[in-house]
Amino acid sequence: MALLTDNISIKTIIGLGSAISGDVHADGFIRVEGDVDGNLESTGHVDIGHEARINGNITAQSVVLGGIVLGDIYAPNQIKLLSSSAVIGNIFTCNLEIEENVIFHGHCIALKKEEDFNQASERFSNEMSIRSKVV
Repeated sequence: MALLTDNISIKTIIGLGSAISGDVHADGFIRVEGDVDGNLESTGHVDIGHEARINGNITAQSVVLGGIVLGDIYAPNQIKLLSSSAVIGNIFTCNLEIEENVIFHGHCIALKKEEDFNQASERFSNEMSIRSKVV
C-alpha cells in the first residue's frame, strides 16, 4: 500500500552524520537519516531512518519512523512505527501501524473518520494547553 498517491520523489535529504539545530520546513517528501533538534514540517511524506534522532514535533501528511522522536507526531494520512523506533510524545493520525518492539510513551489519537479525528485532536490540544498553564 502506497502512503501517498502524489509525487513520491525525495525533495529533501538530511543525511547520516548531519545535525540540524532549528526548525525544518519543506514541501514534499523528506528523508531524514541524521539528527534534527527542532520541529520538522512537510506538506508531504516524512521518512525517518533507523539512525535518525528528532528532538521536536513532526507535522506531515504521512510518516514512517525507524529512529527516535522526542516530540509529537501529527500525520493525518498515516503513521507507521517500525520495530527500531521510539516515540516519547503524542501521536495524531487516521491510520496507525505499529510493528513489534516499538517503544511508545504518550497519548494516541487514531480515528478513521476525518471529522472525528479533527474533533478529538482539537479537544486533546485544548486539554494539554490548559494543563500546561495550570502546572
